[in-house]
Amino acid sequence: DKETAMNAPRLPWFKIAPKAYQAMLGVNAALASHTLGQRLYEMVQARVSQINGCAFCVDMHVRDLRKAGVPWQHINSITTWREVGFYDARERAALNWAESLTRLVEHHGDRDADFAQLQAVFSDTEIVDLTVLIAQINAWNRLGVGMHLPVADKPIE
Repeated sequence: DKETAMNAPRLPWFKIAPKAYQAMLGVNAALASHTLGQRLYEMVQARVSQINGCAFCVDMHVRDLRKAGVPWQHINSITTWREVGFYDARERAALNWAESLTRLVEHHGDRDADFAQLQAVFSDTEIVDLTVLIAQINAWNRLGVGMHLPVADKPIE
């Protein structure tokens, strides 16, 4: 039935392709020494996961944002970050870059303005860390959506 199907992954991909799974975890381990700060790191992952419709990843990164002490209003407004005034210049630049690189097909134009916005508030190392993070969460989202990773029904906090 549909409810049972929604609570189970389509395939145990991490068992079927353990080398690929370990490689993905290796990228995560490399990102563990990022220069972005935990709030920004999780915020970007939550936003990309929202765009891609990955329920598992949205749930995980919202939980991580709460653990980092991010207020609910800031979490709830990630989807509308352009419309509210409580994200700083670094968060705005990172969220803009995350959207640009996640929605590649919608943004075939010049990304120079987006990149210049990054350069105004991030070091070269931070820009690379952010770009790898965006690529990685997009890969995780595609696995989460494709393999239909289930979300546990449990309270946040």
